[in-house]
Amino acid sequence: MPRASASYNGLYAAAMVDVTVRPARPEREDGEAFARFFDTAGDGLVRWMLGRNFVAIVAKAFMEPGHDMSHEHVWFAESDGVVLGMVSGYSAAAHRQARSGPLFRAAGIRAVRLVAVWLVARRLFDFMDRVPDGDWYLQAVAVDPACRNTGIGSLLLDHAERAAARTQSRRLALDVSVDNDRAIRLYERRGLEIVGTSPSIPFESSSAVHRMTKVL
Repeated sequence: MPRASASYNGLYAAAMVDVTVRPARPEREDGEAFARFFDTAGDGLVRWMLGRNFVAIVAKAFMEPGHDMSHEHVWFAESDGVVLGMVSGYSAAAHRQARSGPLFRAAGIRAVRLVAVWLVARRLFDFMDRVPDGDWYLQAVAVDPACRNTGIGSLLLDHAERAAARTQSRRLALDVSVDNDRAIRLYERRGLEIVGTSPSIPFESSSAVHRMTKVL
């Protein structure tokens, strides 16, 4: 089983020793790692949606197939059993078939909070939920802070593009915060360009995202 990234001692970041990308497994430890990386990639959005128990909720849903946050759509970068980063994404066809039930069941009574947040941020979520035919949506990519600027993020993005190509998708798409200049520059260097901007959450102008795409 992969150890939590908190046990990472920093040496791998310098040397990039034996870093591999593997599919996620339908196991709680992978689910918990996914939840933390997913929340980091979304600037705390998952925590806001689900509350302080978001890790346990997401990990439970993660183990079920057939939805956007399933283990089926997740890959981890790891070295010597230590998880260093995560990427997740899916094709338009997979997204159309996705169910919302697993996350609501996992949330239990906290599903009330999930619905309330969705109502407040509905226009933003509706924008992010659109995955046109032929697109492969890069849902999230995140790297352990100790391993940033080591090439792991690029390794994960390369893997995402290969995963998209295997589904015969014609375009890579992702959403990025309008305030995340560093990420926007990275994606631009990789050939993505801004094609639209979402509405923001009321009274939170920084919550808007840019949709960026790249022809594969």
